[in-house]
Amino acid sequence: QVQLVESGGGLVQAGGSLRLSCAASGRTFWSFAMGWFRQAPGKEREFVAAISGSGGNTYYSDSVKGRFTISRDNAKNTMYLQMNSLKPEDTAVYYCAASTIVTMRSSGINYWGQGTQVTVSS
Repeated sequence: QVQLVESGGGLVQAGGSLRLSCAASGRTFWSFAMGWFRQAPGKEREFVAAISGSGGNTYYSDSVKGRFTISRDNAKNTMYLQMNSLKPEDTAVYYCAASTIVTMRSSGINYWGQGTQVTVSS
């Protein structure tokens, strides 16, 4: 089992920034690809960003590309999502995710965090 705990969510104005963190425990962190998904009210959970185990490869959804940056610090067992130029459309519960291989599909995720709320006001 892997335990994932998100933090850093909150309320921010459009155009502002937030940094989400995901602390992992339970298994070897570096062996997992990590990522972020989000779910807005009335919508399906959608892919946001992913990063390979070593951090050498990153992937982003078109909606956040150029604004969000995913990173990881394997020495600290922590993964981050730096969110800049936030838009009201980014409002959602953001979920940390871990998988044995890189994936952009919810069905491919092996472990989920509990989620952290991000609200962007206009």
